[in-house]
Amino acid sequence: MDRPLRDVPAQARDLLPALTAAIEGTGPAVRALDDAEPSPRAGTHVPADVAVVVRTSGSTGRPRDVMLSAAALQASADATAARLAGPGSWLLALPVHHVAGLQVVLRSVLAGRELATLPDGPFRAAVFTRAAGAATDGPGPHYTSLVPTQLVRVLDDPGATAAARAFDAILVGGAACPPPLLARARAAGLRVVTTYGMTETCGGCVYDGRPLDGVSVAVDAEQRVSLTGPVLATGYLHRPDLDATTFVTTGGRRWLRTADRGRLDDGVLHVLGRLDDVLVTGGVKVDPLAVEEVVAGLPGVRDVCVVGVPDQHWGQSVVAVVVTRDGAVPPLTALRTAVASTLGPASAPRQVLVVDELPLRGPGKPDRRAVARLADRRMSEHRTT
Repeated sequence: MDRPLRDVPAQARDLLPALTAAIEGTGPAVRALDDAEPSPRAGTHVPADVAVVVRTSGSTGRPRDVMLSAAALQASADATAARLAGPGSWLLALPVHHVAGLQVVLRSVLAGRELATLPDGPFRAAVFTRAAGAATDGPGPHYTSLVPTQLVRVLDDPGATAAARAFDAILVGGAACPPPLLARARAAGLRVVTTYGMTETCGGCVYDGRPLDGVSVAVDAEQRVSLTGPVLATGYLHRPDLDATTFVTTGGRRWLRTADRGRLDDGVLHVLGRLDDVLVTGGVKVDPLAVEEVVAGLPGVRDVCVVGVPDQHWGQSVVAVVVTRDGAVPPLTALRTAVASTLGPASAPRQVLVVDELPLRGPGKPDRRAVARLADRRMSEHRTT
């Protein structure tokens, strides 16, 4: 048996009734699409247990449509409520065509609470301040979900910071949250919870390094992270080839093989970056995420992405592309010294480039490919002048 798939605009007001009917089984499955996404073919059907289809950002290869069952979405919402302070009211600050934003809508539906939303348009601290004040005025608990770039803007604005203190939890995911940013948020009195997960796990399924109830994490000899539990996706729409390589059954349990590296310390997961993000310079492997954590802690650095640029001598030259609070270029010598003293000289960036904003994909993730192209172009222009 199957059921029809209905495409809806990526607006909370359109998604709410359609999502409610899809979860309850009284309407077709739904897929929220951004205006910029190509229109899919009409008459698409999905397995009967699938309630929602979420299109991934396509950071590797072409975009994929991930099928999520009502049971998996319910399990995710229940586990989140159990880990936090119970079902609550949510402020939507993320796009609903990505799983993190969709989950905010879904948790409100399942909790029977009215959903609060930010107005359409770019994320602004002043807009967040007003919306947060209204969203936390009623009975709690109160929650919201942000990506790290949004958290930076909240912390840079005293009014937004004060408004954010009213939330019982602020989930931060979508991209790695640098330790200095996390420490800054907690020192400001924000109850921040880091999340790790992906569309194929109904969003975040590991909070502050610990799996939610029912979720298990494994790390193999190559440091690949695998996840299992009731939150796993049904599979990919019209992509049995991906199903066969991404989902594997071991020991009677179905696992998702992620593309992420990690390690487990006493049951706490530390994500080390993607398997394909490791840089090789002069024959030495460099972990860009580790370098970013060091650079993010330097004075004046607001955001950073570390990439490799082709180099005839080193193979790849490590480059730090940064966003600063005042637009000034951090001294390269100081930056290299800080990284080298922590991670070794091979990890020290050979160049630092300042940009106004990092290219992003999805809900706040740095687009490493776009950043690498930008760095290569800027360095090429510099060499030819």
